[in-house]
Amino acid sequence: MSEITITEIHRYPVKSMLGETPSEVMVSERGIQGDRAWATRDEVRGGIRGAKKLPQLMLFGARSVDGNTSEITAPDGSTCLTSSDEMNHWLSEKLDHSVTLWPLLSPDNLEHYRRGAPDSEDFEQELREIFGRTPDEPLPDLSAFAEVIEFESPPGTYFDAFPIMLMTQQSLDTMSQAAPSSAFDEKRFRANFILNVDGSTDRFPEQAWIGKELRIGEVVLKVIDTCPRCSMTTHATDTLPRDTDIMRHLVTEAEGNLGVYAKVVRGGAITQGQTVTVV
Repeated sequence: MSEITITEIHRYPVKSMLGETPSEVMVSERGIQGDRAWATRDEVRGGIRGAKKLPQLMLFGARSVDGNTSEITAPDGSTCLTSSDEMNHWLSEKLDHSVTLWPLLSPDNLEHYRRGAPDSEDFEQELREIFGRTPDEPLPDLSAFAEVIEFESPPGTYFDAFPIMLMTQQSLDTMSQAAPSSAFDEKRFRANFILNVDGSTDRFPEQAWIGKELRIGEVVLKVIDTCPRCSMTTHATDTLPRDTDIMRHLVTEAEGNLGVYAKVVRGGAITQGQTVTVV
């Protein structure tokens, strides 16, 4: 049996911004402690907005300062703390768009999490823009994600659908080999954990884990579903150019999916280099 190890850990303090790579994290049923603790609200169109609607967010970085505060770095190198009274003005100026930054609110505050006004009155067209699909490409199966049709994220959270997203290095390598002209870099896909499956010949090993549990020391994760990819994967980051061919390659090679979502069955600490057992 192939040995599976955690090679990278990623935490994103602010939804849709670049994150940080700690060597150890604590996880609970809400995911990684400090992950997606803040999100941007569009004060022009309404609603919490990620990079699907504000792609320039992916040019910003965020790092945790303490349990309640993060520091955001703009593309020009300037910084501001989430605790600063100047944050909303500073971020709006850097984005050239009126926004406010919000911590997590109670899941009972449904209006806070409800999606803002769509860009198109045609629902299919709106989905095609969100998922970066051309008219001749199939839309993803969203039957497992009914809640996020109405809400930007499950109320009480700022993650897209489930608290943990993970992928294998083999999946990234598969896509890089299939489409060498595009950069299939982790930054585009924003996984919490990158795993290496030593000796695996599977193109996308993690897809076989759906419905199974992953045991990482005391932590137990339940893999729920594949991760349908959206237009965010095509946006520019601090080091990667905009590349709409990313979605074309994903649709052709992987049915538009890359990585898998998971829930936390039992929390605890996860450390880079730990071994993972699939049950």
